[in-house]
Amino acid sequence: SLTINENSLGKDHPSVATTLNNLAALYKAQGEYAKAEPLYQRSLIIKEKPLGKDHPYVANTLNNLAELYRAQGEYAKAEPLYQRSLTINENSLGKDHPSVATALNNLAALYKAQGEYAKAEPLYQRSLIIKEKSLGKDHPSVATTLNNLAILLYRQDKLSEAIDHMQRALDIFTKKLPATHPNIAQVKKNLYFLKSKYT
Repeated sequence: SLTINENSLGKDHPSVATTLNNLAALYKAQGEYAKAEPLYQRSLIIKEKPLGKDHPYVANTLNNLAELYRAQGEYAKAEPLYQRSLTINENSLGKDHPSVATALNNLAALYKAQGEYAKAEPLYQRSLIIKEKSLGKDHPSVATTLNNLAILLYRQDKLSEAIDHMQRALDIFTKKLPATHPNIAQVKKNLYFLKSKYT
């Protein structure tokens, strides 16, 4: 597909950038990070030419590249890309857009991975507020952020708050997802663990 697009549309066509992204995602899923990285970088360059450096599609590729670096533990490389992706989304889509919530979640996850919980918590909190406003308080994506925030609160010894957030996540998942969905099982497990620490 990449070869056909390059030959028929030209090497700098937006469709080439999309195919590069997809191929990079495949390599990332296989753990072949060295193959994925140059594809994401090339996709970024192609997108920036016609769209400019502040377009949401550029933000998406920046996020993909940051995710790749985070998966490898290269946090110093990932952070500025996450930050830039967040800024682009805020400026182009508005500060309360769901894509901003996603960018906040990703940056928070990076800080959480580094043990920088005080930096991560307000990002998760802000993401939660945005998701509740834009998607509704019972959306599964809200539950996902509640779960992430609960784990972070537990790591900061805020056990009572963590249990409250995890219980709410479970309530949402139970209401919105099939009973056999793996997210329900995972949150039940997390909640059981938190309650065992509380008693």
